[in-house]
Amino acid sequence: MKRRNFVQHLGLGSLAIPLSGFQPFNPGTYSFGESQIIKPKALKAGDTIAIVSPASAIFESEPYEIAKESFEAMGLKVKFGEFVKSRYGHLAGTDEERAGELNAMFKDRDVDAIIALRGGSGSARILELLDYDAIKKNPKIFIGYSDITALHLAIFEKTGLVTFHAPVAVSSWNSFAVSHFKDILFDKKTPLLENPKDKGDNLVQTANRTRTITSGKAKGQLLGGNLSVLTGIMGSAYFPKDWSDKIIYLEDVGENIYAVDRMMTQIQLGGVFKQVKGFVFGKCTDCEPGTSGYGSLTLEEVLDHYIKPLGIPAFSGAMIGHIRDNSTIPNGIEVEVDAGSGTIQLLEAAVV
Repeated sequence: MKRRNFVQHLGLGSLAIPLSGFQPFNPGTYSFGESQIIKPKALKAGDTIAIVSPASAIFESEPYEIAKESFEAMGLKVKFGEFVKSRYGHLAGTDEERAGELNAMFKDRDVDAIIALRGGSGSARILELLDYDAIKKNPKIFIGYSDITALHLAIFEKTGLVTFHAPVAVSSWNSFAVSHFKDILFDKKTPLLENPKDKGDNLVQTANRTRTITSGKAKGQLLGGNLSVLTGIMGSAYFPKDWSDKIIYLEDVGENIYAVDRMMTQIQLGGVFKQVKGFVFGKCTDCEPGTSGYGSLTLEEVLDHYIKPLGIPAFSGAMIGHIRDNSTIPNGIEVEVDAGSGTIQLLEAAVV
C-alpha cells in the first residue's frame, strides 16, 4: 500500500504498562479445526472505546475531535491513549510508546474496545513488542484497517482473538459504516454483507458492482486484510501459518497494477492460495497501470491469472477497503461466500 495517497484515503482510513488488580475477562472460546478462537465481548451504550495510534501520526487537532464526537454519538465513552498524539518522524511515537499504549489498553479494566486512530505505516515495527499473553487473557474488540492488518494477523496467529477489519477512528462514519459496525459489534447480528443496490438514475447498477471470478459457494474462516501489508509480514512468526479452511479477503490503495501482480505472486509462492477455500477482493482504490513498459495487465487479468486456476468460489468488488462505505469484517469467524451474488454471509456472531 503506497503511502503517497494515505491521508486522502485513510483519514476519511513503551513496553507493557502494568495495571494493578486487573482480572482477566472470561471470553467466549470455540474451536475451528485445530485452532482455539476467542470472541470478545459485545459493545453496549456507556462502554469505553480507547483510541490508540499504533502506526502513523496525525498532525492536526480536528480529526481527534471528530473521532471523539463520532463515538460519543454512538453512545460510547472515549479514552485517548497516552501517546496518541506523540511524534517520531511520521510515526505516532516510538515503537516502545506505541506498543506500550496498545498493551496498556488491553490490560485496562475500564476499556471495552480499542480502535486505531489511523493506519499509514509502522504497525509491523511493534509486533515483537506486543504482550500477546496479556491480549489473550484480556480479549477485547480491536478495530482498524489498512496498515493495522499487520496487528490483526499477528494477534490472530498468536492468540486466536477475533479482531475487526473496519473503519479507523478518523474514517467517515456514515450510515453504511455505522450500520455494519453496530449490527456486528453491538447487536451480535450475523448480517449478509453485500454491496449497495442503488442504481441512481441509471437503468442498471453502475457503481459498486461485484464481479464473479469463479461461481459457487464456500464456507470457511474469514481472514485477510490489506494486500501489501499482508505480504509485508509473510515469512515472519506473526503471519498465520495455517490457511486451510480459510476464506481470504484482500484490498489495497495506490498500488500500480504490476505491484499488485508481484504481491499476488508472493502469496501464490507462499502456498496460501493452494490452501484457501474461497477468495474475496474488495476495492483497489487508485490502482493504476503505472510505468510497466509497453503495456499493463488489467486488475481483472491479474486476479483471474492467480485465482481462476484454483477453481474455488471467488469474486471481486466487495465493500472492503479505502472507501467511504467500508464494511466491518471479522477475522476468524465462519462465513459463507456466494461468488455468484457477490455476498458474504456471517454464520455466527463475532462477539459474545
